[in-house]
Amino acid sequence: QQEALNILVEFLHVHGYRKVKGVPLDTIRKLASIVLERNVCVYDKQIYKQVLGGAMGSSFTLTLANIFMWKWQKELVRRQDMTGE
Repeated sequence: QQEALNILVEFLHVHGYRKVKGVPLDTIRKLASIVLERNVCVYDKQIYKQVLGGAMGSSFTLTLANIFMWKWQKELVRRQDMTGE
């Protein structure tokens, strides 16, 4: 989860953001951390805490996954360029 949060902040920096709608990036990171680390669901009248990853179907989780893949793709292309592949 920390890696995903680091990549989120990197993505925002690379795209010229220092704030998002007036909210500083360190606050964005803290809020994103809350979404990832304090997610609960109810099943069969029982409350469960999700201990790994984000909620499936969450628009934030989908966006974060896309940003994570942006970093992965960027790194893959960089390595291919270095090796001439």
